[in-house]
Amino acid sequence: MNQLFGNSLRRSHEDSEHWISVSDLMAGLMMVFLFISIALMRSAILERDMIKEVAVAYQDNQVAIYEALADEFKGDMKKWDAEIDKDSLTFRFKSPDVLFAPESDAITAQFRKILRGFFPRYMAVLHNFRTSIDEVRIEGHTSSIWFGAKSKDDAYFLNMELSQGRTRSVLEYVYRLDSVSGEKSWVKKHVAAVGFSSSRPITDKAGNEVGERSRRVSFRVITNAETQIRKILQE
Repeated sequence: MNQLFGNSLRRSHEDSEHWISVSDLMAGLMMVFLFISIALMRSAILERDMIKEVAVAYQDNQVAIYEALADEFKGDMKKWDAEIDKDSLTFRFKSPDVLFAPESDAITAQFRKILRGFFPRYMAVLHNFRTSIDEVRIEGHTSSIWFGAKSKDDAYFLNMELSQGRTRSVLEYVYRLDSVSGEKSWVKKHVAAVGFSSSRPITDKAGNEVGERSRRVSFRVITNAETQIRKILQE
């Protein structure tokens, strides 16, 4: 009998020790998971704060670049028929007749004169912000019209070729200016010529394309805020 009860008590004691050890193990695992959760939450908060800092710096930098450009060219905007978009940092020349001959990528004498007065000063303004600039994009835009085109698709690609040719002509002209000869290395690395054809037309309030205003050339500053945020996410 003692042997029977002794065995039973011994098993009960062993089972009790077993459950205590499992309980300790579970408690330990819960603590580990808790510490991991806290670490992940802290990392997420730090990451969020870093991205927020970049976003705030980006906004401040965006405003500073806009104000510097607006101040530098405030006396020229009207005579050049130009404007600066604050949100996209786009310096836009809006008079198509001044820029190029119809269906031609040859820069007019008047636009050459404007570019000589514009680009060296533009580069000088951006010099103070170069650490935050990823790219300066010369953007060419056309209307959707191409007389003699067989279809809208044909017109689109004919205008694509034209818009690309025009931005390439502008880039080549400003690149060869004696007044910016010391900046060629930076221009090669950071200034791009892009033709958008008629993909980004100017429209009126009713949503209809304004053909004349759609034909334009822009200089757009693209900051490196997105690159900085991507680095934060990868680290």
